[in-house]
Amino acid sequence: MVSSEYERRIAARFATFDQDGNGYIDREDFNVAAKALLAEFDVAARSDKGQALYAGAEAFWQGMAGMADRDGDQRITREEFVNGAVKRLRDNPDRFAEIARPFLHAALAIADTDGDGAATVEDTARVLRILGVGEDVAGASAAVLDADGRVGESEIVPAFARYFTVPE
Repeated sequence: MVSSEYERRIAARFATFDQDGNGYIDREDFNVAAKALLAEFDVAARSDKGQALYAGAEAFWQGMAGMADRDGDQRITREEFVNGAVKRLRDNPDRFAEIARPFLHAALAIADTDGDGAATVEDTARVLRILGVGEDVAGASAAVLDADGRVGESEIVPAFARYFTVPE
């Protein structure tokens, strides 16, 4: 049985996905996040990086909906999110993170302002803040991810699953 504390931690992450604060997660929340990232890094939506981010957002939405949208209404309620995420994390935390990989890959490409395949700690924190992570948590999280002065996909994807199991 999954503990209520575990469920509470996961439920606290719901707001990160509910970008517009309307009480449910839908495709538009992922588009809002993509648009905000593009604006933050001054990247055109029609650029290759912009298109990759929107494609990653759509893939992330599809994975999230497949995991949690139990009634098929194309909206994920807090309850559906908690129940879907708890089951997925309990079954396989790494698989849960994999649904986010295309989006995270594209977000890192945008934050990789010098084209070396990784983002600075500061730019990683900017991405996290845009996605709804609080200022203090974003900076500390980005710093923890930094093993070599840069944050890459091999660091960010596993951290994504851990994010759902650790209180802020």
